[in-house]
Amino acid sequence: MRITRRGWLGALLAGALGAATAFGAPAGAQAQDITVFAAASLKDALDSINAQWQAESKHKATISYAASSALAKQIEAGAPADVFISADLDWMKYLADRKLIKPETQATLLGNRIVLVAPKDSTVQLTIAPDFALAKALGDGHLAMADVKAVPAGKYGQAALETLGVWASVKDKVAQAENVRATLALVSRGEAPLGIVYQTDAAADTGVKVIGTFPADSHPPILYPVAVLTSSDKPEAQAFVDYLKSPAAKPLFEKQGFSVVTP
Repeated sequence: MRITRRGWLGALLAGALGAATAFGAPAGAQAQDITVFAAASLKDALDSINAQWQAESKHKATISYAASSALAKQIEAGAPADVFISADLDWMKYLADRKLIKPETQATLLGNRIVLVAPKDSTVQLTIAPDFALAKALGDGHLAMADVKAVPAGKYGQAALETLGVWASVKDKVAQAENVRATLALVSRGEAPLGIVYQTDAAADTGVKVIGTFPADSHPPILYPVAVLTSSDKPEAQAFVDYLKSPAAKPLFEKQGFSVVTP
């Protein structure tokens, strides 16, 4: 079949349009979705904020929740993400030291507290204070905590128990979970009589009740930093971070029990 010059040009244009459809429009022609790696304790708040951000901006963030330690290691290994929100400063510093975040984008977003929780029908009563009878309250059961060597909630919990002088009496009774939400589930399901989680997690699960709140000076300050990753070239990543710091996000964080850090 003989193709005329006009027909050849038409075929070329059609092919180019097809390629654009297959591989995406040129950069800047449309907003891009972003991927956010966030501490597990942020799930309820961030899900609400993401829905609101999407409705207002028409952008979308896919959020992956896990322990801050696991997410930082995944980012170090090259996992594709645009924004990281940690439950402590240490894991953000870990990435900063490896030049994996854009330092000018880093900000401290939130504060939190850790609490002692029990299943909702528990009769345990304790007052959290130096040398309180935690081991006796556990009996033959286990204290649910996030991984005390790596996960922020576990590290904060161990620090508090050490400060209060009870860690030595319970360290052999600790059941460690991969993140704070897994810790919460152990208590909510009745598999552990007591556990240490963030107050925001306790508020999100009707299967547990708070026995007491750990003194703020018994552990390092619980702070949540955020930053755009060095590997991200999407302007929507910074737009999402800016939205998290905006007045629009504040009531949604506070509804879940977080304290919002004033810029």
